[in-house]
Order: sequence, then C-alpha cells, then structure tokens
Amino acid sequence: MLVQDHMIHITPTSHSRVGEVDFNNIPFGRVFSDHMFVMDYKDGQWGTPKIVEFGHMNMHPAASVIHYGQAIFEGMKAYKNDAGEVFVFRPEMNARRFNLSAHRMCMPEVEESLFVDAIHQLVHLDRNWISSAPGSSLYIRPFMFSTDEYIGVKPSETYRMMIFTCPVNAYYTGAVKVKVETHYTRAVPGGTGFAKAAGNYACSLYPARLAQEKGYHQLLWTDSQEHKWIEESGTMNVVFRINDTLISPAPGETILDGITRHSVMELAKDWGYKVEYRRVSVQEIREAADNGTLKEAFGAGTAATIAPIEVIGFEDGDRQLTEFATWEFAPKALKTLDAIKKGEAPDTHGWNHRVD
Repeated sequence: MLVQDHMIHITPTSHSRVGEVDFNNIPFGRVFSDHMFVMDYKDGQWGTPKIVEFGHMNMHPAASVIHYGQAIFEGMKAYKNDAGEVFVFRPEMNARRFNLSAHRMCMPEVEESLFVDAIHQLVHLDRNWISSAPGSSLYIRPFMFSTDEYIGVKPSETYRMMIFTCPVNAYYTGAVKVKVETHYTRAVPGGTGFAKAAGNYACSLYPARLAQEKGYHQLLWTDSQEHKWIEESGTMNVVFRINDTLISPAPGETILDGITRHSVMELAKDWGYKVEYRRVSVQEIREAADNGTLKEAFGAGTAATIAPIEVIGFEDGDRQLTEFATWEFAPKALKTLDAIKKGEAPDTHGWNHRVD
C-alpha cells in the first residue's frame, strides 16, 4: 500500500548499533533501534518532521507532562519474512486511534498520512533491526506529550510527537493466568478509558502487582459501578468462545477499541463463527467455565497478538481451561495473523502495508 511522500528530514546515524545485538536474547522493550522520529507543535501548527539518531532528550523541570499527565501513545509492529520483505500491520488504524486519544486529551491531531509515512520511513531506515525468526518483530511506539514550561493546570500550547522502535521477541512465552478484579477500577464512564492515555496504565500498576503477588499475570478488569461486567485485561482486549460464538466486551467509554481484537473477530466472521460485541458478565463466564461451554478464552493485543488464558481467578476460586493446543479457533487465528503480517498468506482485507 502506497502512502503520501512527506518532506521528512532524515539525518542517519554515522554508526549503527545493530551489530551489537543478540537477537536471540532480547529483553522486551529494553533494546532500541538506531533512529527516532521527532516533530514539535508550536504556535498552533506542527513544525518540520525529522528522523534523527536515537538518543536522550532534554526536558524542563516544569514541563507540563510531568505534572499534569498530558501524554498518549500507540503500539504496533513491523515484520520481516524470509525473503526480506518488511510489512507493518494496519498502521492507519493506529493513526485514527492516536487522534481519537489526542482529541480526548486536548492535544493537537496529526495528519493520518504523515503518521503512516513517518512509520514507513523510520521502519525502512531501521529494517536491519527486524529479525525474520518466528515470534520476532520490530515494536513501534508513537507517542505525544505536552511540553509547556509552565506550572498551571490548563492544556499545554506546545507538544512533541515522537516514534521509536525496538526489536522484540514473544511477549508471553505461554498461557496466562488472569484474576477478575472486583475492587480496583481501571476506567469510569466519562473518563479516558477508551483512549491510550498514559495515566490509564499508571493507575493499573498497583492492583496488577497485587494480583501478580498471588500468582496471576494480568487482571480482568470489571466495570466501576457494580464490578459485574467484564471490560478488558491489562494490556489486551479479551475474547471468549462459548460454544461456537466469539464474544468480546463491546468497545465504549471504558474499553479500548483494539486493532488486534478487531482483526481476530473479522477472521472469525470469515470462518463462519458467530461474533458478538456486547456486555459480558462475570457470572456468565463463571457459569460457562463450570458447565463446559467456555471453550476458549484469550487476550488480543499488539504485544502478544493472542495470549491464551489458562486460568481465570474468580472470587470463589480459580477455573482451569483446557490446553491451548486442543483449542479450535485461537491457534488457527494466531497462525493466520502471523502469516498475514509476514506477507506469507493472502491479505484479503488489505491490512498489511509493505515497506519499500
């Protein structure tokens, strides 16, 4: 898919660090590629977009993002196949959601075609950082934050948008255990739960740590008013297969509209499954687990793609699901999505962007 050619000023690094990387042993999110995209907003408009050498930046102690939290981000991946072709999966969807988040956080929007073009050019420049090994990819992190040097509670008048990338391997190495959270709250109606705002993740850290201390990997968040309706799981949307129906909590004010979840559900429709976006109660899932109609449960997100859930912790005890290898839908969806992302399977929906 072609994108508009924007005048992005590129200053390549004089010394690539890619030769120093052991791609078989990469801690997730701690190794960074050679370049980054930078663009500043001032006087009501975006300035010159640039790609420069990755590195530290200076920040004023009074930068408003530090004090008042105007910050948003996105996450996506680039993939390389054995033929050396590089693809980015559905970046236009991330561009739209980025602007949705920006609007909610009183931040300036970014032209969607520039957003996508910046990713294409950055990924092309650092294509040698992408491994074609199974489970490997280049994680892409666009983000924006306020930069006013002012201590006052109001929307900033200046902002910086940046994109960096990092080579990664699998986020989860196996199935995960999740705990239904019935006390702490991730998002409330009228809040910012539908946006990828930094503060959403900050408030989730403490209850997630409490769950991890009990042996769980993630939380299954519930609604803030009754704690009876399932919303999403930590870093992922959640999908349940009850009999032959794929069910997921409907996107809304408190639930992120996940791109991976959307893709998974489209595949389910293609394969003849019934798909439902609707309210999902804790009781419904507990009863389905007890009577054997809960055939599969998994998280869907950029980092993990599909993370099978092996245990769901309810207030009255854990429920163990069957092994992932015996499931019908999720393993097939994971294999198909991975093949599409690498250009190794037909892309009938036009999801993949080839980076030339």
